[in-house]
Amino acid sequence: MAFELPPLPYDYDALEPVISKETMTFHHDKHHAAYTAKLNEGVAADPKLEGKSIEEILGQISSLPPLVRNNGGGYWNHDFFWKIMTSPSKSGQPTGALKDAIDAFGGLDKLKEEFNTKGAGQFGSGWAWVIKDSSGALKVTSTPNQDNPLMDDAKDKGTPILGNDVWEHAYYLTYKNDRPGYLKAWWDLVNWEEAGRRFDAA
Repeated sequence: MAFELPPLPYDYDALEPVISKETMTFHHDKHHAAYTAKLNEGVAADPKLEGKSIEEILGQISSLPPLVRNNGGGYWNHDFFWKIMTSPSKSGQPTGALKDAIDAFGGLDKLKEEFNTKGAGQFGSGWAWVIKDSSGALKVTSTPNQDNPLMDDAKDKGTPILGNDVWEHAYYLTYKNDRPGYLKAWWDLVNWEEAGRRFDAA
């Protein structure tokens, strides 16, 4: 069964003014759609992948060709990215076990600072992540290209709780080359309810 492009969980203009309707339209309808189509090409070429979930594919990615790695990562990362964001008016604050983990990390300001530093320092295209590691603690990491912490050969493995796309197509129409400015503004979009749910489920 082919993977399908998941719809956005909100309108294209829901993330304004942080992320513009124009950016969301081409990011989802062009970039995410292309990753989906290319992932399906890669899966169709390998009978061993038939019927596997995207998480199962990422868990064996080191043995798969670049077509599947790059587009499988792009497919999963973007589906996660849309869901971990919400309109600024609905963002809220961390609560429950996730808030406790953030406090243990050193507080929300420290988490933001580390995350923004990782995102700004990621050379070229990639992602910044907050993950729940095997000890149950939060860790900030980054990955190149469309890699993510679910991949079997990830440097820092764990369950993604937050993630931000630092490819230029995610922010360039509004922020031009100001990646740090984009990273700082992005926190107004965090869907803390969804992040908490993912932390609890991890």
